[in-house]
Amino acid sequence: MATWKNRGLRGSAFETLINNTNEYYRKKGLALVQKIPTPIVPLKFDNEKRLITEAYFEKDSTVDYIGVVQEIPICFDAKECATDTFSMQNIHEHQYEFMSDFEKQGGVAFLLILFTDRNDIYYMRFSELKTYHERIKEGHAKNFKYIELEDDFFLKPNGPAMVPYLEGLNRDLEER
Repeated sequence: MATWKNRGLRGSAFETLINNTNEYYRKKGLALVQKIPTPIVPLKFDNEKRLITEAYFEKDSTVDYIGVVQEIPICFDAKECATDTFSMQNIHEHQYEFMSDFEKQGGVAFLLILFTDRNDIYYMRFSELKTYHERIKEGHAKNFKYIELEDDFFLKPNGPAMVPYLEGLNRDLEER
């Protein structure tokens, strides 16, 4: 059983941008995407502040977001990276398996990676993630570098869509 202790608001700014983008897409009738909460069992509370201060994960989570875009089922996970080297250990095996199964069912799975030092957001197709996952089995380091990524899949904020992942999704679908 994994125990969670409050580590602040890790990733919350990126998730807020994604949530705001999801709301914008919903209002425009472009997509309906929801944040999936991580199932936890609370252990300790701060009653004064009405906060959970310690809990354990009830079960493995799948991905951060799931929904539908113009009849296309999508799921994705949001990750942050402070350096130019992304550790594949940030993607848990159960998440990878869920995304793989999701793709086998006709859905589109992807990652959104915020390279915080560069303030760059990358849309990583599942096929690309799979390539990095497979090369580990061949003895490659358990990471990939920023310079390995394809320029066409970096996302640029676009008005209210601060994380315009529909642009990445369009490119992804064009290449399939």
